[in-house]
Amino acid sequence: MTTPVEFLRGAAPGTRVVVRTTIPGGLTDALGYLRRVEHETCEVETKRGLVSLRLADVVAAKEVPPPPPRRAPRMPVR
Repeated sequence: MTTPVEFLRGAAPGTRVVVRTTIPGGLTDALGYLRRVEHETCEVETKRGLVSLRLADVVAAKEVPPPPPRRAPRMPVR
């Protein structure tokens, strides 16, 4: 079985991922596109910008499917 860090190190840049890390008081998730994996960190581009995560804090990581297409705008009711 592959560990979450091994998965991240083997994933191609541009892969859409969710990465769960520990934070003081709990856990948090980063959902977005893997941009870089280095010796101690990885970077995920989320809707809110580029997030740098310490690999030592990673508890889970996996590939996720592309986001659903945007909905068409609603027409006003007359």
